[in-house]
Amino acid sequence: MNGIGIVLVILVFALIEYYSYTAIRFAVRSVKPPYKTYITIAYILITVIWFGVLLSFPVLRTAEMSKTMRNVLISFTMGLMITKILIAVILLIDDVRRGVFLLAGLFYGKESMPAMVQSGMTRSDFLARFALLFGGTIFSSMLYGMSNRYNYKIKKVDLSFDNLPEAFKGLKIIQISDIHSGSLNDAKAINKGIDMILAQKPDIIFFTGDLVNNKSDEIQEFMPVFSRLKAPMGVYSILGNHDYGDYVEWPSAEAKANNLQVLKDAHAKLGWRLLLDEHVVMERDGQTMAVIGVENTSFKNRFQTYGSLSKAYAGSEKHPFKILLSHDPSHWDGEVNTLYKDVDLTLSGHTHGFQFGVDIPGLQWSPIQYLYKQWAGLYSQGKQYLYVNRGFGFLGYPGRVGIMPEITVIHLT
Repeated sequence: MNGIGIVLVILVFALIEYYSYTAIRFAVRSVKPPYKTYITIAYILITVIWFGVLLSFPVLRTAEMSKTMRNVLISFTMGLMITKILIAVILLIDDVRRGVFLLAGLFYGKESMPAMVQSGMTRSDFLARFALLFGGTIFSSMLYGMSNRYNYKIKKVDLSFDNLPEAFKGLKIIQISDIHSGSLNDAKAINKGIDMILAQKPDIIFFTGDLVNNKSDEIQEFMPVFSRLKAPMGVYSILGNHDYGDYVEWPSAEAKANNLQVLKDAHAKLGWRLLLDEHVVMERDGQTMAVIGVENTSFKNRFQTYGSLSKAYAGSEKHPFKILLSHDPSHWDGEVNTLYKDVDLTLSGHTHGFQFGVDIPGLQWSPIQYLYKQWAGLYSQGKQYLYVNRGFGFLGYPGRVGIMPEITVIHLT
C-alpha cells in the first residue's frame, strides 16, 4: 500500500472512531459520575485492544495459539468493526442531512434555520439511539453466532425429472460442502454432524469442495471423523477454490504443487472418489446416469478457474441423466445452463450463505446475494436445477448468524 493509501485508511478509521466515540458520549450523557468516567475508560480500553488485534492480525493468523482463542479474537474484532462502521454510517448520514438543512437555511433565509436545526436535533437524538441499538444488536448477534457454528441443519429437497431412469427413482443423495477443516476445532460436535448424515441412510454422498482453508495438513486431525462417511454407491468429491493453496505464500511452486497432491491423496485416504475434470457412470439394473465433477470453475474475476467442463463432460452425452458437481455457483449461469442444457442437476457450495442473514420460510436474505445471483438453496431454469449448499464448516468469522451449517438431502422422484 502506498503513502496515499495509508493516509486514506487512517482517515477512514479516524472518522469511524470519531462517530463511535460520539455515540458513546451521547449514550452516557445522563449517567452520573463516576460511572460515566468508568464507561468512557472501558470503551477506550476496548478500542485500544481492538486496534492492537487489528494491527497484529497478519501475525495472529499464523501465530501458535489454540483455534478457540483465535476464533474468539476474530469474532471480537469483526463484530466490533462492523458495529463501529454501522454506527459511523448512520451518524454520518445524519450529519450530511443536517448540513443540507443548514445550507438550505442560508439560501432561504436565516429565519427558517432554527426550525430546521431543531427538527434535525430531535431526529439526531433518535438516530444516535438507533445507531447504538442497531450496532449493539449486530455485535451481540455475532458473539452469539459462535454457538451456531456446529448447529447443523438438514435441508430436504424432492426433485422430479421426466428423464430419470426408472432404476434411479427414489435415489437419496446427501450433499455437503465447504468443510474448511482449518477452522474446525471440535471433533465431537463434527461427529454429531456425521451421525446426522449417516442416519439419513443416503445412497450416495457428494462433497462439493473446500476441504481445507489453505494447506493440506489442516485435514489430518479430522481424517478419522470424515472417513466415517460411507454410502452404498460411494462418496464423490471435487476441489474448491481454497484447496489449491492460492491464498498463502509458498517457498516455491514445487511446495505448492506438493501441497495440492497431498490434499488429493487425502481424499483417497478418506475413501472419497475425487473427480478431476472427469465423469463416472452409475449403473443400476442395466440403466445408467453420469456424475460429472469439475475442478474449480468461476465466473467471478477474483477466483481462479482450473476446471474444464468440456473435458469432464466428454463421453457423458449417451447417458440420459447427468449430475454436475461444481464448487462455484457462478458456473451455472456462466456456462452450464447455456452450453450444457442436458445437465439435469448441478450441486454447488462456495458462498456459505455469507454465514450471516435471514433464512426462514418466505424470507431469505444475505449480503452475499448482491454478489451471487444463486447463493443458497434451490434454483431452476427450464428443466435444469441448481442447488447451492450453505456449507458444513465456516471460514473467517467463526460462527453463523441466521444461516446455519447445512446437510442437504436430495430425493430424486
